[in-house]
Amino acid sequence: MRAIIVRDRDAGVGGLTLTDMPYPHAAENDVIVRVHAAGFTPGELDWPGTWSDRAGRDRTPSIPGHELSGVVVELGYGTTGLTVGQRVFGLTDWTRNGSLAEYTAVEARNLAPLAADIDHTVAAALPISGLTAWQGLFDHAHLTTGQTVLIHGAAGGVGSIAVQLAREVGARVIGTGRADDRDVALGLGAQTFLDLDAGDLRHVGEVDVVFDVIGGDILERSTELVRPGGTLVTIAMPPTVQPKDGRAIFFVVEPDRARLTDLAQRLRAGRLNPIVGAVRPLSETASAFARHRRTPGKTIIQVEDEQ
Repeated sequence: MRAIIVRDRDAGVGGLTLTDMPYPHAAENDVIVRVHAAGFTPGELDWPGTWSDRAGRDRTPSIPGHELSGVVVELGYGTTGLTVGQRVFGLTDWTRNGSLAEYTAVEARNLAPLAADIDHTVAAALPISGLTAWQGLFDHAHLTTGQTVLIHGAAGGVGSIAVQLAREVGARVIGTGRADDRDVALGLGAQTFLDLDAGDLRHVGEVDVVFDVIGGDILERSTELVRPGGTLVTIAMPPTVQPKDGRAIFFVVEPDRARLTDLAQRLRAGRLNPIVGAVRPLSETASAFARHRRTPGKTIIQVEDEQ
């Protein structure tokens, strides 16, 4: 099968290579998915799991990418809940070969059924962004109706979904980003937008929740905005500063089949709109990974056309 691989940690994006790899093995409780569309996170080439397995052993050449939408073609021993020929979407394991390949092995519990009227490229934009947004806002920050939430990167893959979910629950949403992101963020439901290149974060005032995807100086300055009893959640880095009378939480998204199913239902009902910023073929994965290529929403790699 064709796949994108990495061998050299120091090579960065330049080390991404399209090559032939062996067809994957379905372990117990796995399924093999024929991948139609895949998503990736630009920073994942820095993640330890890209280079080593759970025991810390080198596993290169490894296949990156952790979001997928496709069709089940094989069941591993003991696998239940899914069938051959079924459309699915979800997450691959952080320390196993991923989704930037024609086929991949995935634990069945990490996948959810996908309705026939949802396009694979849209579905592949949902797993990490959708689960991250939900878990950050509700599982960790406990956002409720009437509260105010500041969402950094409001036009990005995670931020754009967080804006929509927060608005649906009845929160007041302040989005941030670059000037070009303003119309996207406001169109998704943010009531206010702050250009991080030109505006002063202090003008935001106190908020109940900060959702951070940027880290660094933005993360540190955002702690000052959390009102007593509030929460800052971040996926960028463990926070080095705590809000004066609040909490700061760093988390990594976890698979959740039931929540994926719920997010897909919201999508079908028109209550959620993942932004697909660009769709590129597998052969252009390296240029899609390049950090200087910035588009609103999520870049998706189309691996296989819908039959």
